[in-house]
Amino acid sequence: MKVCIYGAGAIGGWIGVHLAQQGCDLSAVARGATLQALQQNGLSLRQGDQAIQASVRACENPAELGPQDLVIVAVKAPAMADVARHIGPLMGPDTVVLTAMNGVPWWFLQGFGGALSGTSLQSVDPSGVIAQHIPASRVIGGVVHASCSVDAPGVIRHHFGNGLIVGEPGGDDTPRLRALTALLVRAGFNATASAQIQKDVWYKLWGNMTINPISAFTGATTDVILDDPLVRQFVSSVMLEAREIGELVGIPIAQTPDDRHAVTRKLGAFRTSMLQDVQARKPVELDALVSAVRELGQLTGVATPFTDALLGLSRLHARGLGLYPAQ
Repeated sequence: MKVCIYGAGAIGGWIGVHLAQQGCDLSAVARGATLQALQQNGLSLRQGDQAIQASVRACENPAELGPQDLVIVAVKAPAMADVARHIGPLMGPDTVVLTAMNGVPWWFLQGFGGALSGTSLQSVDPSGVIAQHIPASRVIGGVVHASCSVDAPGVIRHHFGNGLIVGEPGGDDTPRLRALTALLVRAGFNATASAQIQKDVWYKLWGNMTINPISAFTGATTDVILDDPLVRQFVSSVMLEAREIGELVGIPIAQTPDDRHAVTRKLGAFRTSMLQDVQARKPVELDALVSAVRELGQLTGVATPFTDALLGLSRLHARGLGLYPAQ
């Protein structure tokens, strides 16, 4: 099976190494220091004291790799439009694109959402270029429940978690979904197929749409954020707005914000991915995590004053660092 990782960072590299162990013909689209490291040393995954090596054919130009059976897109949302413009040579007639990304994706309302079904979210795909090059019919959505980081280019460290949830945007139980789920299970992941992948996307977003940006502009780890009663109350207020929006589009959440805070606390003190991006001076994915929720609020008629405040503060901070587009 020909598998290409588009975005061989922490999550993409973690998945790629495991699939290579299952005999997949692994390639990667990369550039800069990551491309050089992959070409010289392949991929390395560190889990505790164990190190697993995987060979990978790495190129900057997707045309050198040709059509794939599976393309795993594991980039941050700000890079997605550029990926879409260049992914064409990897796409054969039956190629599946698995998205392993945070936040609301461009295909979120395709085949789902009641009255909003088919709506394009301007906050996520303002020019429509992503949907043009990667239509929802190509996509199997993925939700990652794992923590990984990059020790060095091409060297991935797995910290905890092993969950992958996959599902068709339209909710169908298709042969390709069953085949992908089985492959991921064989590769050692705790992989499950979802009948409504948008609900899984939304539930994960419900936790990280607040903690991620707050950590990014304060520099605080998750435990410090939740230990401050005023900040925790603000986080809960944002979450209640998102929960109301979810109910109106068909993805209700039964939990309370305090229930979710308890889950986050169990993970201990850690730096969120957005805080790591800020510290590394990489663009932040505010639109997929926060702007999309604000837009969905406007589409459903839900007032979002707390979400608006979170977005305003976050993007002001990110713009000051050159990590978010200017107005």
